[in-house]
Amino acid sequence: MSEHQKPKQYHFFVDAKKYETEHSSLTGADIKRIAGVNPTYQLFLEEEGDNPDRAISDGEGIDLTRGAKHFYAVPPATFGA
Repeated sequence: MSEHQKPKQYHFFVDAKKYETEHSSLTGADIKRIAGVNPTYQLFLEEEGDNPDRAISDGEGIDLTRGAKHFYAVPPATFGA
């Protein structure tokens, strides 16, 4: 790679805020770390159309090569608090 070429950037969104990375895939934990999300929060991937959103575990890999993914973070449940 020449001095003038920049590495390819992959984009994703967490809670409607855009983030960039040079990595073509990230784990749920990586996404939370980059976005500054509390590690105890649950990460969800917004699916297209009527498909239900999907919970993403910390160890699950997400491919960022097929367009920007949109995620949102939810705090842990506090039943009986």
